[in-house]
Amino acid sequence: MPEWLIIITPFLYLGLLFAIAYAADKRADSGRSLVNNPYVYTLSIAVYCTAWTFYGSVGRAAEDGVSFLTIYLGPTLMAILWWLVLRKMIRIAKQHRITSIADLIASRYGKSMLLGGLATFIAVVGITPYIALQLKAVSASFEVLLTFPDGVESAAGMTGLIADKAFWVACLLAVFTILFGTRNIDATERLEGMVVAVAFESIVKLLAFLAVGIFVTFLLFEGPGDIVGRIQAQEDLRELLAFRDTAAGYGSWLALTLVSMAAIMFLPRQFQVTVVENVNEDHLRTAAWLFPLYLLLINLFVLPIALAGMLYFGDGTVDPDNFVLALPLAEGNELLAMFVYLGGFSAATGMVIVATIALAIMVSNDLVMPALLRMRHLPVIERVGLRRLIIYLRRIIIVAIVMLGYAYFRLIAETYALVSIGLISFVAVAQFAPAILLGMYWKGASRPGALTGLVLGFVVWLYTLMLPSLADPGWLPMAPLEDGPFGIGFLTPYALFGLDDMDPITHALFWSMLVNVGGVVLVSLLTRQSDMERIQATLFVDVFLRSEQDTRFWQGNATIGDVEALLARFVGEERAAEALAAYVPAGDEAPEASSRQAPPELVNHAERLLSGTIGSASARVMISSIVKGEALTFEGVMEILDATSRAIEYSQQLEQKSQQLEQATSELRAANERLKELDQLKDEFVSMVSHELRTPLTSIRAFGEILLNNPDMEEVQRREFLEVVVRESERLTRLINQVLDLSKIESGWGEWQLRTLDLAAVVDEAAAATSQLFSEREVALDLQLPDSPCPVKGDGDRLIQLVINLLSNAVKFTEPGQGPVTVQLRTAGSWQELRVTDSGPGIPDHELERIFDKFHQINDQQAGKPKGSGLGLAICKRITDLHWGAIHAENSDSAGATFIVQLPEAGGDHCDVN
Repeated sequence: MPEWLIIITPFLYLGLLFAIAYAADKRADSGRSLVNNPYVYTLSIAVYCTAWTFYGSVGRAAEDGVSFLTIYLGPTLMAILWWLVLRKMIRIAKQHRITSIADLIASRYGKSMLLGGLATFIAVVGITPYIALQLKAVSASFEVLLTFPDGVESAAGMTGLIADKAFWVACLLAVFTILFGTRNIDATERLEGMVVAVAFESIVKLLAFLAVGIFVTFLLFEGPGDIVGRIQAQEDLRELLAFRDTAAGYGSWLALTLVSMAAIMFLPRQFQVTVVENVNEDHLRTAAWLFPLYLLLINLFVLPIALAGMLYFGDGTVDPDNFVLALPLAEGNELLAMFVYLGGFSAATGMVIVATIALAIMVSNDLVMPALLRMRHLPVIERVGLRRLIIYLRRIIIVAIVMLGYAYFRLIAETYALVSIGLISFVAVAQFAPAILLGMYWKGASRPGALTGLVLGFVVWLYTLMLPSLADPGWLPMAPLEDGPFGIGFLTPYALFGLDDMDPITHALFWSMLVNVGGVVLVSLLTRQSDMERIQATLFVDVFLRSEQDTRFWQGNATIGDVEALLARFVGEERAAEALAAYVPAGDEAPEASSRQAPPELVNHAERLLSGTIGSASARVMISSIVKGEALTFEGVMEILDATSRAIEYSQQLEQKSQQLEQATSELRAANERLKELDQLKDEFVSMVSHELRTPLTSIRAFGEILLNNPDMEEVQRREFLEVVVRESERLTRLINQVLDLSKIESGWGEWQLRTLDLAAVVDEAAAATSQLFSEREVALDLQLPDSPCPVKGDGDRLIQLVINLLSNAVKFTEPGQGPVTVQLRTAGSWQELRVTDSGPGIPDHELERIFDKFHQINDQQAGKPKGSGLGLAICKRITDLHWGAIHAENSDSAGATFIVQLPEAGGDHCDVN
């Protein structure tokens, strides 16, 4: 491809990125932020996928098969824990205005400058190989586009500095990083333009990789099945499809998974986008599922591309890291190759820009600023001003870090595959995990413990990984690497203390984590924390119980004027005035306000404000320089924390009681509605019973008066009237008996006689007792009873009453001349089941559960008014309950209703229906 086209395309692309970042910043200034979006937030986290992902994963898959997935399995598993771990880290960072990994460690352990400086040094040394990886990938991809198919093996060979493409790429990235990340001095102010640009790059690299994956899998070959089939046909490639061990066993899978879990949390660039640039903690809910989905999509075609490259370039002339570019070029698809090149360029530039900004903030705040603060009367500081000096220093640091990465690339990285370089950095940043995680969840972790753990872990990493990487290209002698220093074999860097059955990455991770965790825990148990350490430990571990206003660290004196002057030096006079506005009463004259003593809240606010500019450790030093007197003791701060905790606990108790009161109110409201309903039912029942009682009483009185006033009445008519009186008396008696029966049943077992009965005999006796009723209504009764006994345990009279009530109810709702009423008795498991089915109009669905309530009657039957007293079915329900059974009703498929009674079997053979 033409060299001018390959050169100008990245320039145009970076110009597009800058335009996107500029537009995003303008929208943020007008209050229309693009960053306050969970999808933009998640795409920015995808800066995790660098040139390593774009090129190196294919190279590793071509060598080890599916083992490349471990680097993405770790972040996927870690995403499950983000709501528990990362949310706490974000909350801590927001409350303490933390700007970097180093600042987090320094702030947790008593705002220690030494710890912050050590963490910064480890981060710079550890991330330098990763920056070199990106430069190598961009340089190699440029050469592949320019020279393919000739000279692919030496695509990134040594050239002069002026002709070296990697050098100019490094310079270009340094310039754009300065434009992206050093416009504001306050590192806690979000770089919204950078975040949006990185999110856009994540889309570009995903689309590019999917495009080449689809091309290779479905156009160059005939789908995954075709590729797999061809691989299986070649014995030397067949193992790439198996979940076999990596270089040194399945322990490597576990080690790579763990180290990638640490990387997604503690890489400086990941901390920058996930913690510092977070706008809303709730965005983690979306990121927890969307980010793993992104990883799945961008790795979907890694193995097919790697296998296709092995099949296509079987002679080994093409580096597997270059398969992504070489395959479309080999097929003459230069447009796709250019798109893939831009995707890889996006992956590399996103990482370099964000990582360099994060490292520059760390170096500025935790290495350079402590030194400047000790020399703050230098003429250059007085002449330039601290604010401008900090910005200039960060720009110089950015250039230095990028050039350091370039130097590592030229001196060392050309002898390593992309993945190997990246894993060296991953193990380095994993050293931050013990100090941070233990510090977030264990109040006993101390500054000496964290210092010991970091030093030991870094030294072991340096000895077992970094120094060997210098020996391989010849910068250090090979003898110590192979035989151990001074010939001491058990100190060999790749087989420390005789542990020689691990690959270098697993070996280094095991020993560095062992001494790191051991150092933090053991030394913390043996040392005593300072007051500031104990305060910070409480604030970090209990962060969800605290707010920014919870604590006051100072009991000395400082004037408002001193605080304003200090802030103005670092954040500018305008912002300093804004910070003081909330603490200076309105209408105060400037001289009077400046001489007034600053309240502790203002001093704390000033310290947090400075933390975003110069780091928490330096901010504490600067505040202590203007406060006359001692800081609050641990006991004093704990009194404030305890008071706050009690207030929070009391507030939580009030909230809990409020919820309980609301629940009780709701229950009372429901009970009141039920009482109203029962009261209405009672009124209806009293009205109905009064009516039912009045009707027979009226008849009895009327016919009695006729008989009394007509002594000469004929015998036949007198007998007829007396029969009416008797019949109405029986009706009255039945009604009264039902009320009395219900009252007795409600009182419990009473005088019931429990014995084993044949339920079939009970049903037969009840049928005989109601036969006259069926005859009068001209309704047929169909009894389907078993030949064998159906034993139940119960009171015979009550069970007969139960069946009579059901039969009376059935015949009552069956029209004369229709029917039949069917009675079935059968065994259902360990239950005797009685079913009574009528031929009436059925029961409305909304009444099926209520018909067994006391006093309840169905008002919408075809008869037009309630039939009976409304107590018969309530009595049935109570009798069934007291016999350990159950009763319910359902509508038949054809017509009528079926009442089903289930009683537990008392023993004996099952009964069978004829």
